[in-house]
Amino acid sequence: MLYIARTMYIDDLTYSRKGKTYRRVLLRHSYREGGKTRQRNLANLSHCSEEEILAIKFALKNKNNIDFLRQISHAKTQNWKIAGPSVLLHQVTNHLGINKALGREAESNYILWQVFARLIHPGSRLGNIRLARSHCGCELLGISSITENDLYKSLVWLHDRKGHVEDRLFRQTIGNKPGMPTLFLYDVSSSYFEGQHNELASYGYNRDKKKGKKQLVYGLLTDDNGEPLSIEAFRGNTRDPDTLKTQIEKIKDKYDCQSVAIVGDKGMIKSTQIKDIQQSGLNYITTITKPQIEALINKGIFQLELFTDELAEVTDQAERVRYILRRNPLRAEEIKLSRQSKFQSIEHKLEQSNRYLAEHPRAKAEVQKKVVTNYIKKLKMDKLAEVRTVKDKRELEIYKNESALEEAAMLDGCYVIKTDLVHSPGDKKEEVHSRYKSLALVEWAFRTEKSQLGIRPIFLRKEHRTKAHLMVCMLAYKIEKYLRECWKDMDVTVEEGIEKLCSIVGMKTELAPGKQVIWLPEPDELNRQLLSRANVTLPTYLPTNETIVSTNEKLTKHRK
Repeated sequence: MLYIARTMYIDDLTYSRKGKTYRRVLLRHSYREGGKTRQRNLANLSHCSEEEILAIKFALKNKNNIDFLRQISHAKTQNWKIAGPSVLLHQVTNHLGINKALGREAESNYILWQVFARLIHPGSRLGNIRLARSHCGCELLGISSITENDLYKSLVWLHDRKGHVEDRLFRQTIGNKPGMPTLFLYDVSSSYFEGQHNELASYGYNRDKKKGKKQLVYGLLTDDNGEPLSIEAFRGNTRDPDTLKTQIEKIKDKYDCQSVAIVGDKGMIKSTQIKDIQQSGLNYITTITKPQIEALINKGIFQLELFTDELAEVTDQAERVRYILRRNPLRAEEIKLSRQSKFQSIEHKLEQSNRYLAEHPRAKAEVQKKVVTNYIKKLKMDKLAEVRTVKDKRELEIYKNESALEEAAMLDGCYVIKTDLVHSPGDKKEEVHSRYKSLALVEWAFRTEKSQLGIRPIFLRKEHRTKAHLMVCMLAYKIEKYLRECWKDMDVTVEEGIEKLCSIVGMKTELAPGKQVIWLPEPDELNRQLLSRANVTLPTYLPTNETIVSTNEKLTKHRK
């Protein structure tokens, strides 16, 4: 094997002779004489140690960097900041065009760091600042210094540019699709506050089951693939249907979409909202409630026999409405088992009350009857079961309303999709059904934003900052959705993947006073796969200009 450096090289040869293996290592000089290439032996290194031979080879290979090697010999190397997640998110952000949507102003980099923090370790603005001490995202974004005030100011900046950013995201999302989108998904959720002074905070229906906490309501608009396009915040006591009108105006006027169907659940799209949608020249796809299904059966619009495992379609020409009917056997079985479980729980409660009456002669049966009745109402079984007092006894018994029970069971697992796409030959019942089922993509987004991206609790007071916070979470979800798709064939969640990438740490080497280099070691196999599937290339070196990180609030200030 030859190691040539211009004219001097190592001739390292292993050969066999008479069944024995020999190794010859010569330091040789190559030169031309008389138009011919000739070699001259300078030294026989065969008796040198392997370490000495490797050292000479390395020196000859890097003879043009002798000064650097001399510096390296006296250099000190230590761990720097965690680099894996920041490198990943920085390149994915560029790939998705989020940085282009935000623009090139300095505030955009502070917003991007908050987006990164949502995916790495979500928390308050103070938590984002403290995270910058251990992760190199700010260095990759070119941020020279950062404090909480920078993040708060950038939220105000994002709020003022929210419409512009959403417009760019919309154009980027539909840029690779032929024509304008014909389907939008919309749903509403809520998030709670820890404090009492947010300008949007109000008491309302709390989906997070946080009693006594104020909240805000927010609606998420996506395309048919669940790609987030827009997010709007509303006061915490806003009814779900009242949020839809702003989205209708946005789709019709701002996005200039004409032939569009809005998909929303039965709590979102009601009679008033249907009128608003139709007046705007748009269409809708929604579902109807169980009482509405019963009313339509009684009117003869469709029959109970049509509810099977297969899709059925009925068109009401008078109302210009299509109904897609189906009975989900799995859901029907779930409801049946749930109802049986509730009856067992009621019977257990009844046994406790009868035992109490038997052990306490002075106890009143009417009091225990009221206790069990309230428990039945809590389980929402008051139409199917009733508590009665046994005649001439201090005992209670359960009366089951068999006719009501049979009637309720008839519609178990039955659902009806309602749409005004009547004269659309391309919209088959299977396609309409699939479109409504796509609403689960928005529900998935809500779960991700709440459980992984930390959209709640909200540690802000000002309305404009709160709205910008929601926008930050939406951008973070856009990245999460992309990574989930990239890693779908790997046995790892996005959260686990980012945590694994935290093992890639930058190495800081001090070559001389004031002269340093920050480099990244080779990743292990799992990290290499995570980066490769996300189309991310791990750089060799990182920026050496370290961000100055400082906080106004010090932890020691609050410690006793």
